[in-house]
Amino acid sequence: MPIRFHDTSARQIRDFVPLSRGCVSIYLCGATVQAAPHIGHIRSGLNFDIMRRWFEYRGFDVTFIRNVTDIDDKIIRKAGEQGRPWWSIGYANERAFNDGYTVLGCLPPTYEPRATGHVTEMVEMMRGLIERGHAYEADGSVYFDVRSFPGYLALSNQDIDDLRQPDEGVSGKRDPRDFAMWKATKPGEPDWETPWGRGRPGWHLECSAMAHKYLGSAFDIHGGGLDLIFPHHENEIAQAKAFGDEFARYWVHNAWVTMSGEKMSKSLGNSVLVSEMVQRWRPIVLRYYLGTPHYRSMIEYSEEALREAESAFARIEGFIQRVVEKAGGIVEPAAQVPPAFAEAMDDDLGVPQALAIVHTTVRQGNSALAADDKEAAMARLAEVRAMLGVLGLDPLDAHWAEEADRGGDLHGAVDTLVRLVLEQREAARARKDWATADAIRDQLTQSGLVIEDSPSGPRWTLGPR
Repeated sequence: MPIRFHDTSARQIRDFVPLSRGCVSIYLCGATVQAAPHIGHIRSGLNFDIMRRWFEYRGFDVTFIRNVTDIDDKIIRKAGEQGRPWWSIGYANERAFNDGYTVLGCLPPTYEPRATGHVTEMVEMMRGLIERGHAYEADGSVYFDVRSFPGYLALSNQDIDDLRQPDEGVSGKRDPRDFAMWKATKPGEPDWETPWGRGRPGWHLECSAMAHKYLGSAFDIHGGGLDLIFPHHENEIAQAKAFGDEFARYWVHNAWVTMSGEKMSKSLGNSVLVSEMVQRWRPIVLRYYLGTPHYRSMIEYSEEALREAESAFARIEGFIQRVVEKAGGIVEPAAQVPPAFAEAMDDDLGVPQALAIVHTTVRQGNSALAADDKEAAMARLAEVRAMLGVLGLDPLDAHWAEEADRGGDLHGAVDTLVRLVLEQREAARARKDWATADAIRDQLTQSGLVIEDSPSGPRWTLGPR
């Protein structure tokens, strides 16, 4: 079965056929670094990290570009409000985004270009568009003439006569529907020299120029959130194709994280920062919560949903821990994932269906443990690790092992204290003082610990919140 994706431009699921056999090129609209990331921002990175991992599992050589928009109206406005240089705000928030991607287990992109490092490429593209009659200069700004490009609005399926571009704070347009590729300099704003005067890039031009530089005139997949379809992706397409590029052959968009039915957004005051969330929840649990719904499904944020995710992942981790103990060492991932898992992933990255296979395999493994069938339990664990590896959720992977090591000192102290209490419980059970033994267990449970009696003695884990 071929890999298939929902292509926004075709409005249907299509078989994926790469431009170059065995290779995949992906451009993802990354961070606009006017503020630290909330979990809605990071969801896109997680979804496309899973896509990238699946392509690599299927044997593709992946080139993955995720840009950084480090200059735009919002960053300039924040700089004025905070009395800081624009580049200081951008750099601090870029670091915060990268920390967020890393802590949630995203693989680093092949290249992560900044917009401000590619003004030369933007000038080249504008010059070509002006020469071809698709753009014009007015009062030091450069605009794209949307009526000069017949395919404009094909992605969002809008009627140009009904269109109004968002207010860009610029003047000199021949038509209100035209959009700015370059904005003439204003007092106190950052600017660069061009043949049309000093100014700064427009948001849409940045991505068209960077995609062209790193992926060439044609590439496989362009990704981003649903909110980018218009105007950003429409304007990218217009610039690139009018310049002469084939541009992206597939358009893949992820849905939002919502709160009370509204898109999570700093401007709406309903965002939950990644840096805050990882203080309250284990990062691997947060990845499970954000990465396992289907990428085209909205995630309605709630503490209850996070607790459910934590409990579900705890069942997987508990199985892994029990088999490792029984095996007396690490069980390596299987070379192949189960066919049903692969079928689900091939079908538009069906992570929820694939995750169901993970949980089914865990249940089979637990049954093997109950039957004292060590070999069957180890085989199921090998399959589970292979599947979790594709999803970036294998707790035995080096990334998450490092996370566990960072908390090793605290875990060791807690383990020592809990084991002292458990020894008291075992002593009570030995003298058949069941009331005391049950009371100790209840107190530990109320403290948020789960106590499990095993043939090798009692073990404890953190329970759901």
